[in-house]
Amino acid sequence: MKLYNYGSINIDHVYRVPHLVQPGETLASSTYQKLLGGKGVNQSIALARAGNNVIHIGRHHIADEIMVQSMHDAGVDMSQLEAIDVPSGHAVIQVDDNAENAIVLYAGANHSFTPEELSGLLETANSGDWLLLQNECSCTAEMIATVVSKGLHVAFNPAPMDDSVKTLPLDKLSLLFVNQVEVLQLLGADTQMEPEPNWLAAQLQEHLPHTKVVVTLGAQGARYFYQGESVFVAAQKVEAVDTTGAGDTFIGYYMQAMLSGLSVEDCLRRASLASALCVQKAGASVSIPLAAEVDQLSGELA
Repeated sequence: MKLYNYGSINIDHVYRVPHLVQPGETLASSTYQKLLGGKGVNQSIALARAGNNVIHIGRHHIADEIMVQSMHDAGVDMSQLEAIDVPSGHAVIQVDDNAENAIVLYAGANHSFTPEELSGLLETANSGDWLLLQNECSCTAEMIATVVSKGLHVAFNPAPMDDSVKTLPLDKLSLLFVNQVEVLQLLGADTQMEPEPNWLAAQLQEHLPHTKVVVTLGAQGARYFYQGESVFVAAQKVEAVDTTGAGDTFIGYYMQAMLSGLSVEDCLRRASLASALCVQKAGASVSIPLAAEVDQLSGELA
């Protein structure tokens, strides 16, 4: 069984600031880093470091060949990467002293895909394979339809969240990863509410009866919903340095654990431990832990 990730490739420009900049404010940054990022890259690296063979489908500018090398170093299959004469996607990221972040995205080469190309990108895929995707590449709806028509399972992380996500064929997904705000947006509920798990379970059963949903809850933990079932695992208590990439780390490690046959509870627990290690380091892809580090933490807590 093969695993593909139709994912964004971004160049991250990361600025450390005392607080997130306000409208009209000019704010000095204490540090600056230029890093490989994008939710697609982060999730592929997380999958590879967790122990999965992942084939990344993506595009970047021809001048950024050296930047994408870290994907190869992490063990990502780059045979489906394409260098083109379009600026790479990039992100301007602020990280404040409370480890909160604010991000401005430019899509660039990530939005160069056309519907006519999608089937060809999956020439080597077989029925029963998996494809993971986010909302940072073009043709999201068309890719879901293409993948389903080929008999693949689809896992989707609808970030960045926008109104277009509600029009997607979410009922065709095998697995959906969302945070608490995103799931409330999808349900058309008040995003300021603190939903009861039983209420969420009932709503998701009604709206997405055939889709397994994993809701990440930040420092609280994560919860799984499927056909009325609900499984919760609390997050490991740590002092966060930078939360950038924590959700991507969670997704990569959850999928690796799931494809390895672990129970839902064990998948949630392993993904949560990986995220706890991630937030203790600055940066996105550079902070994603190795499987051995997660194994060590798991052993220490046993």
